[in-house]
Amino acid sequence: MRIVVDGDSCPVKSEIVFAGRKFQVPVIMVSSYDHVLQSGEGVTVVQVDRSSQSADLFIANIIVSGDVVITQDYGLAALALAKSCAVLSPRGESYHSGNIDYLLERRHFNAKARRGGKHSKGPKPFTDLDRESFLQELTKVLSRMQENGLF
Repeated sequence: MRIVVDGDSCPVKSEIVFAGRKFQVPVIMVSSYDHVLQSGEGVTVVQVDRSSQSADLFIANIIVSGDVVITQDYGLAALALAKSCAVLSPRGESYHSGNIDYLLERRHFNAKARRGGKHSKGPKPFTDLDRESFLQELTKVLSRMQENGLF
């Protein structure tokens, strides 16, 4: 079991490293060469080319059942769920079979609206409360997996 991170725009890298070390779960941070990430104890950094889907495709190819995937990308989240991974957003939202179809549909609808000239406000600013929520949710997921003997 590993924590695999879509690291290009992940605002909770330090929280992930903290939880990985606490639970002794290896962390793999994947990002393009445009982002400088630091490897360390229990943390492996993988850098891929800068094309738009390189990190997502790399992650989709290496994850296996039982991994925990951290991503903001609904498409990658859907692929990870299909491989029986636990998937969280950096805000602590759990992606699961009950919400992923809606999220993908909403993404498609919003992209279609943007192509038609409609402008949206974008995501709300990331806050310390988001950071706390993420760490609490990741801790719950790792605790539950530990209790079930998955690592």
